[in-house]
Amino acid sequence: MVLILADDMGYSDLGCYGGEIKTPHLDRLARDGIRYTQAYNTSKCWTTRISLLTGLYHHRSDRDFGNTALVGEILKPAGYRTWWSGKHHASFNPYDRGFDHFSGFLGGAINFWNPGDKARSGEHVPGWGAVYTWAFDDKLVKPYLPPKDFFATDAFTDWSLEWLEEKKGSVDPFFLFLAYNAPHWPLHAHPEDILKYDGFYDEGYEAIRKARYLRQIEMGLFQEGLAQLSEPEHTPWSALAEKEKKNEALRMQIHAAMVDRMDQNIGRLTSKLREIGQMENTLILFLVDNGASHEKPSRGVKNPSAQWGSVGSFEAIGQSWANATNSPLRKWKVQGLEGGICTPMIAHWPDGIKLPKNSISREPCHLIDFVPTFMELAGEKAWYPKNLPPLDGISLTPTFAGKKIEREKPIFFQYGGWQVLREGSWKLVQKKKDPWQLYELGKDRTETRNLASKFPERVLQMKTRWEELAREVGLTMKPPKSKKKPGKNN
Repeated sequence: MVLILADDMGYSDLGCYGGEIKTPHLDRLARDGIRYTQAYNTSKCWTTRISLLTGLYHHRSDRDFGNTALVGEILKPAGYRTWWSGKHHASFNPYDRGFDHFSGFLGGAINFWNPGDKARSGEHVPGWGAVYTWAFDDKLVKPYLPPKDFFATDAFTDWSLEWLEEKKGSVDPFFLFLAYNAPHWPLHAHPEDILKYDGFYDEGYEAIRKARYLRQIEMGLFQEGLAQLSEPEHTPWSALAEKEKKNEALRMQIHAAMVDRMDQNIGRLTSKLREIGQMENTLILFLVDNGASHEKPSRGVKNPSAQWGSVGSFEAIGQSWANATNSPLRKWKVQGLEGGICTPMIAHWPDGIKLPKNSISREPCHLIDFVPTFMELAGEKAWYPKNLPPLDGISLTPTFAGKKIEREKPIFFQYGGWQVLREGSWKLVQKKKDPWQLYELGKDRTETRNLASKFPERVLQMKTRWEELAREVGLTMKPPKSKKKPGKNN
């Protein structure tokens, strides 16, 4: 089993999801496997990782995965070799929680070229101010000053390939979690990859968004009558000065280069699987932790004279490009609308998927479903402690044969002031204390028609169910904050 997680990538960035970015290796996995159109994450990095690796809603845990069993701990008793390379958005070392190997960083975002706190010889001081602990099995390093040719996306793959090489000739099954931090800010990429996209984004946000949407319709991911292109939520390109246009196009150019480099590395991984004779019998799952990021962080440092994409720079794509890269969905990271919580997802497993190649699954699924899937495939020896909460998810294996998932409960979401319930084709969503919104996604995939006033009874029924599930997962409902300003009379 190979689980690949991208970070802050847009819903439509991959070629197989309508994008213009060159992603031939992921496109090939999709062409020979399944693309999912209604797979869900939690809209945020660390919460997604908890649910993905434990099978539980993140509310049952704390930020260090308390009250859970990690997938490594679950699969090792079934004879699996367990490896994790890349990002871990928590403070504990996965090597201590069921992983034979862990190489990566214990934090949220890094400088891709140099995640340390000092400049290497002949280079700028690294842009970005956060310096995290790195772990290499049982060895902890802070700060980590890598060799001169280091680039995070390449290094994470290098480490994974080393473990696969170690495994060559062994009959033991393996589980690899390859957690890229691309294309999360800061925007860092190889110059040759950036050059490949020179001029691609000069026409601006709306042109890219519409072109992606038309390709999505053409390839059958969406039906035009059931999924209108949602209203744009970005600055009009025509309103920008020429210098701003140039800079904005360069932001997206570097973002594309980061996705491209990730795909190149996934190509290296699949080549290794073929080399060791494991490509046919390996389940590969690819997805993203949340929607594209609207953020343009002001914290951290950068060198104004550093070329964008290089070690001294620190840039991000911002809201307008996040809206475009999430085509055709609304909103972005941390939001409860589809652009925040819906992930592109690919499943590839020649020996196990019984559907025709290039299939599309419209079955709603969630991160909580991954661990139950892995446990089913690992067999009876997979171990889950009886003293922990029962798994919230259900196995995805029926979708490998084109069947529905028989889920007993609706899918529950809560993060960052957003409350969401997905029940069948209906979706109830609320931002903070705003009125609840209701959408019938089977007829309005892009949430353009709020039906709350038309179906008040359904809103009440789903709201009540959301509150029940919130209590079940241990979510404490806080009263609304007072709007009074502090003072001696308050």
